[in-house]
Amino acid sequence: MADLLDASSEYRVLRRLHVPTHYQPDDGTPTKTAIFLDVETTGLEAGRSEIIELAMVPFTYAQDGRIFQIGEAFQALREPSHPIPPEVTAITGIDDAMVAGKTIDVADVSAFIAQADLIIAHNAGFDRRFMEIFCDDFVHKPWACSMSQVDWQAEGFETLKLSFLAATAGFFYDKHRAVHDCHAAIELLARPLPKSGQRAMAQLLEKARAPSWRIWASQAPFELKDVLRNRGYRWNADGVGAAKAWMIDVPDARKDEECHFLQEEIYGRPQPINCRKIDAYERFSARV
Repeated sequence: MADLLDASSEYRVLRRLHVPTHYQPDDGTPTKTAIFLDVETTGLEAGRSEIIELAMVPFTYAQDGRIFQIGEAFQALREPSHPIPPEVTAITGIDDAMVAGKTIDVADVSAFIAQADLIIAHNAGFDRRFMEIFCDDFVHKPWACSMSQVDWQAEGFETLKLSFLAATAGFFYDKHRAVHDCHAAIELLARPLPKSGQRAMAQLLEKARAPSWRIWASQAPFELKDVLRNRGYRWNADGVGAAKAWMIDVPDARKDEECHFLQEEIYGRPQPINCRKIDAYERFSARV
């Protein structure tokens, strides 16, 4: 019945995700270990908001993006110093009773990630800031982002939200809990992309390995803020890594073009541009 519905132009069938123990059989290919990580927090601001749940799922992968074995997950809850806001409970399903008396041992987390050659998160710019505050060992790991380092939109996906990516790919899962998000993301990374045919994990690795540049439009004229915003710049409201300024991350090949744009269109004259080369060890970190 499901196959008949799937074959019809009138219906779309979503299948429940059943987490496998492996995606590719061991064929002797050298592999590395990645950990897919997801945190649930009391808010959006690292340093003020607190972690209430952490999940990490290890898996092995080859340099070409093939995913092999899925390991046993780390999952833990943590009681914050203040009650969990109702809106957070509505989103995560985690309430004060669930986390009462619960803690996450930093030493356990440190030991778990010692095996990892790469940390991946869906919106790594959010998760990495929280995890570097929680455990220093995350500072020394390379990170990648399954949201921004796979070109989902070019492949026909209309939104970057994990549950919608899954639905477009034809499966659903129990949302809200961090470990389920990890398994769903790994499933997406293991699949070939619908248009290019490239494995999503291969595309992520390619972009994670490539250097990029953080470029700041320092002291840009206020009246040109919309020009910067429309080009993809975002406001560094916290002043982290530099003074408060509009900033953008670009690939290595676009660095000279972007500096030329700022000199011609924003400053109207040649002048030094504040920029910094970054790699996976710094990317998505508040330290940049």
